[in-house]
This record gives sequence, structure tokens and C-alpha cells, in this order.
Amino acid sequence: MRTDSDGQKYGAFLLRLLLGALFIAHIYWKIAILPGGLPAWWSGLVRSGYPALVPAYVLSAEVLGALLLIPGVLTRWVALFAMPMMAGAAQFWLVRNGFYFTKAGAELPLVWLALLGLQFILGDGAFALVPSPPLRNGEASART
Repeated sequence: MRTDSDGQKYGAFLLRLLLGALFIAHIYWKIAILPGGLPAWWSGLVRSGYPALVPAYVLSAEVLGALLLIPGVLTRWVALFAMPMMAGAAQFWLVRNGFYFTKAGAELPLVWLALLGLQFILGDGAFALVPSPPLRNGEASART
């Protein structure tokens, strides 16, 4: 019989797989589908007024998400690291296209932001290779 704790662990695991796959898809799009590839994406952000640090951070968050979320390596902290990127993406698209995802707006990045927040709250989930350190002293004993 499964417990609520099992459901939480497997739910966090499935969320981890989903987020990792989405990050892989976005990296693939930047490299293989976008006309001009990664250099075009990078220069587009810089032309929009962002300093070069912004695309560097975005790319690092996506690469960490793609490489570390699926196997469960420091999941909670990878999700937290990627959250400002999604807040920035939501702001980027909100001012250009509005809220709704049907017009390439902020709605979808806000959903990603919420999913990353849930991953941070839920933690590593089942089958994590390198569990995240506990948030507080009592959490370690609650996990076991």
C-alpha cells in the first residue's frame, strides 16, 4: 500500500522528469531549430538591451536543468537557481506580447516558474542520485 509520502516522492520525481525534458527541448530549439542558432538567440537578448550576463545565466540555468534535474542531482537547488530566469522570461514576454500564451505571452513562463517553485518545495523525489541538503535541521529526520 502506498502512502501519501510515496505519492509525494513519485510526484516530485515525475515533475523532475518533466522539467528536465522541457529544458532539453529549449536547449535543442536554441541550437538546432532557431535560425542562426545559439549565437542568434544570444545576440537577440543583447540587442533587446540585456547585458551579456543575462543570456549567460539563462543558458547556465537551462543546461543545469537539463543535465541535473532528470537524474536528481541537487534538484531543489537547481530549481531555485532557474526560478529567476523564468521570472525574467515572463517579464520579457509580458511587455512584448501580453499575458496569454496564445500570443507568446507571459503565461507559459509563469507556469514554468510555478512548477520550479513546486519542485523546490517538494524536493528531490524518488530515485535522486545526489539528494539536496535539508532546508532545516528537522527535515533530514523527516525524510527517513
